Amino acid sequence: MTNVARLAVDALMEGEGILRLAPTWVPRSFLQPGKRIKLHPADYYALGTHRGGIDERWFGSTTVATNEGAPPDEGLSYVVFGKDKFTLRDVVAELKGDIVGKSIWKKYERWPVYSKFFDNMGPIPHHMHQNDKQAKLVNQEGKPESYYFPPQLNAIGNNFPYTFFGLEPGTTKQDIIRCLDRWNDGDNGILNYSKAYRLQPGTGWLVPPCVLHAPGSLVTYEPQWGSDVFGMYQSMVEGRAVPRTLLTKDFPESKRDNNKYLVEALDWEGNVDPNFKDNHFLEPIPVADTAKDGFVDRWIVYGKVGGKQLFTAKELTVNPGVRCTIRDGGAYGWITVQGEGTIGKLRLQTPAMIRYGQMTDDEVFVTAKAAHDGVVIENTGSEPLVSLRYFGPDACPDAPEIGAARRK
Repeated sequence: MTNVARLAVDALMEGEGILRLAPTWVPRSFLQPGKRIKLHPADYYALGTHRGGIDERWFGSTTVATNEGAPPDEGLSYVVFGKDKFTLRDVVAELKGDIVGKSIWKKYERWPVYSKFFDNMGPIPHHMHQNDKQAKLVNQEGKPESYYFPPQLNAIGNNFPYTFFGLEPGTTKQDIIRCLDRWNDGDNGILNYSKAYRLQPGTGWLVPPCVLHAPGSLVTYEPQWGSDVFGMYQSMVEGRAVPRTLLTKDFPESKRDNNKYLVEALDWEGNVDPNFKDNHFLEPIPVADTAKDGFVDRWIVYGKVGGKQLFTAKELTVNPGVRCTIRDGGAYGWITVQGEGTIGKLRLQTPAMIRYGQMTDDEVFVTAKAAHDGVVIENTGSEPLVSLRYFGPDACPDAPEIGAARRK
């Protein structure tokens, strides 16, 4: 048994199937931090202005952030046990199905999903994430994703709390080819062909691959596939030029000057869908009628992508003094967004401010067996204890379908 395996086994025994994770911060060189994800004001450029501001925190991640100039472990979550620290990716590689569940390990041989907080001051470029077939051409995987806007982190909406999705019905491929042809002329005008939706804290969206979206400035909790591919189709945002390399970096090198190819890469029917909101908007749905017991668990991410359940997420709220047991169908990454308490034997506490590199008590990873057997949550504070947790593929067969909230 390797040293990581021995340490992980000891950590799992002590935590009864729950691992403590350290904060994982990720910078983006082309974005401006929104400064609402608890990082100390002096630390948003802790990695240097050349790396960009930190506007993401990743949860339960075994996925590397593909940032230029990044160290090889950027984006990876670290397990902390006593004085030891090792990556969750190494733990999964060593203990396999005992961590992520036998079915996920058998099919993917890794933890294939992750989630993050994304926190930007303004909007980001209209972009898409490649599908599996496209991403495979550059030795990567496709990336469907989802959004939820936690009220606890969105007391202020920053500069542009609206998101453009898709393209207006009637838009032609030639319209968008012409936009890409104008890349170096200033604003290429692609947003003239799209529609913005006002973002609502406490709701979310499901976004398949190859669908354009220009996320707005709310803090977003984003369960997604374990990949970091994208192509940005908008040439300027808030007066700042977007390098064309951010459009083409995850396409084959031979196709990077072919604007027709880049437009053909879009899911055209998905982008011009006249019922886009009906098919992608997420409203919370209670898992069960438990309010009388002092806690409420709600679905916040659900639905399928290409007919497959790739990830789901829930929001658990436990009232002060209440103790409850939650059971789930698979492993999950957990982040606490309000209050204090315990999860199993581990302490939970929501920090007001975090220094870069500082340890916190707000994040854990719960193994598949512990999730199935049931985890005891207790609120030991004076305000609600609120947490978000996301799951891997097919972990929640009882999850609702898109639109279920409106049919109730």
